[in-house]
Amino acid sequence: MLRKALAALLLTAAPAFAEGDGPGPNLVIDVTGTANGQIVIDLAADVAPKHVEQIVALAKAGSYDNVVFHRVIDGFMAQTGDVQYGKAGGDTSMAGMGGSDMPNLPAEFSDVGFDRGIVGMARAQDLDSANSQFFIMFAP
Repeated sequence: MLRKALAALLLTAAPAFAEGDGPGPNLVIDVTGTANGQIVIDLAADVAPKHVEQIVALAKAGSYDNVVFHRVIDGFMAQTGDVQYGKAGGDTSMAGMGGSDMPNLPAEFSDVGFDRGIVGMARAQDLDSANSQFFIMFAP
């Protein structure tokens, strides 16, 4: 029940950039739908420079505009960023299976734990398969 409510609340994302208190650029996601709000993500270029560069390029190109949060697991995480199949207003039945036209990224692992509020890149089983999708942790 809560999963469906969260999916309705987090309907679309239209990223923009803003100044913030963290070291990296901030990705600001304006959430629309049943409830409105903002998610501000401090992109850690010192931890994953290639991943940050790709997210920034996709956001500046408008690729994330109107992309749905296609995977929401109550108490765990929410995933978005499928710029190929995840656009609101279209057929989202394949959301989560696509990416962008940009190349997949080599893995950039760190010792940063996946705690509440941490953002990570989604990938397939291939460690070097991150592309455009990312997730926000609710809890470890």
